[in-house]
Amino acid sequence: MEKQQKSSHVVLVMVSFQGHITPMLQLASILHSKGFSITIVHTEFNSPNPSNHPEFTFISIPDKLTESHFSDKDTASSVWNLNKNCAAPLQQCLEKILHSLHHIAAVIYDTLMYSAQTITEDLGLLGIVLRTGSATTMLFYPAFSQLDEERIDFVYEIKSPELQALQLKRLRALLSQNATKAMTEVRVAFANVLKRSSAIIVNSMEFLELEALSKVKQYFPAPIITIGPLHKFAPAICSSLLTEDDKCISWLNKQAPKSVIYVSFGSIANIDKQELIEIAWGLSNMKQPFLWVVRPGMVRGSEWIESLPNGFEESVGERGCIVKWAPQKEVLAHAAVGGFWTHCGWNSTIESICEGVPMLCRPFFGDQHLNTSSICNVWKIGLELQNLERGNIERTIKRLMVDMEGNGIRKRAIDLKEKAAFYLMEEGSTSRSLNKLIKHILSV
Repeated sequence: MEKQQKSSHVVLVMVSFQGHITPMLQLASILHSKGFSITIVHTEFNSPNPSNHPEFTFISIPDKLTESHFSDKDTASSVWNLNKNCAAPLQQCLEKILHSLHHIAAVIYDTLMYSAQTITEDLGLLGIVLRTGSATTMLFYPAFSQLDEERIDFVYEIKSPELQALQLKRLRALLSQNATKAMTEVRVAFANVLKRSSAIIVNSMEFLELEALSKVKQYFPAPIITIGPLHKFAPAICSSLLTEDDKCISWLNKQAPKSVIYVSFGSIANIDKQELIEIAWGLSNMKQPFLWVVRPGMVRGSEWIESLPNGFEESVGERGCIVKWAPQKEVLAHAAVGGFWTHCGWNSTIESICEGVPMLCRPFFGDQHLNTSSICNVWKIGLELQNLERGNIERTIKRLMVDMEGNGIRKRAIDLKEKAAFYLMEEGSTSRSLNKLIKHILSV
């Protein structure tokens, strides 16, 4: 498709979590490369650095949020506060942009900023939602929302082996445990938004979630456009809120092919000091080289790695490399990396798939449990780590990295990588989906 005129203006509404900032900036880069001018509206908390993206216009809105509002224990309350505090400033911001430009082709907003849908409707604008998680997560919204009682179980009355393998009833029970009022309200809001938006963009590939997408399309009337993997399709961008330590690449260059287990639990998850100790000795005892991301503040009650057990660093020597943050896409693409111990956030999952790296799964909250089920039970490209006990850690890493069981997992991971590469071809499904999105934006 020919590039659009720069007068075609798209506003993207970003939320404050690293895992949501990255795909939104990637989508912005893709649309800009197709000729759209881009304005990004973002919260003051965890705001991106505009100097890294001079091609975009950035506008911040007040959110009244601090670090204490963001916790892996109560993300629903964080999202609820985000929408409560940002709804009025967002409306005012969009009104000013509209007054200045006289036309906005579309407003693309993160699912977590669900208040944007009502605002776009009030202003007569095209509202499009970006799902930064998998399409499969949408299977839960009919059941959680309670908006359509007679169809609550329609998702679970399934004959498909792929969807049966997801163990949706068990996961629904898991996600329903200790559900707070804020969590219930947020889930209802998500379902509402997905039913009212003019289109739903998903950072995925159709072949990955074929059965789930088929089921989801029966419930949500808006067209579902799978544009993924965004990180492969987008021009290179700088989106990390933390400084990436690229010295670990020099360390990786010294390691044997497929020998390194890369360990990273993302930008939000926390562990306690005893869990840190068990992970440390598990990594020490398994005798494989490892690259371990320990984010500042990741260990409750610690600044960084001062809680590592005595004798650990001496026991691993040059076999281990610990950094505060890593250039993950570069790490996963490195020939030395043979496994990824991950929290199973969607960005990490799809990045690992694209590089053919088998996964060791230790989910912490939310959709990470569902992603784990897909990785281990549907695609069969990883193993789940059931508990953080040093002996179990050592045994499970060995199963993934050394044993015959790991060879089969690795082969399936490489096969999935090759399928993903095919989808990135010029005439592949992702390219067609992007054209579909552009036509949708320009249809109004």
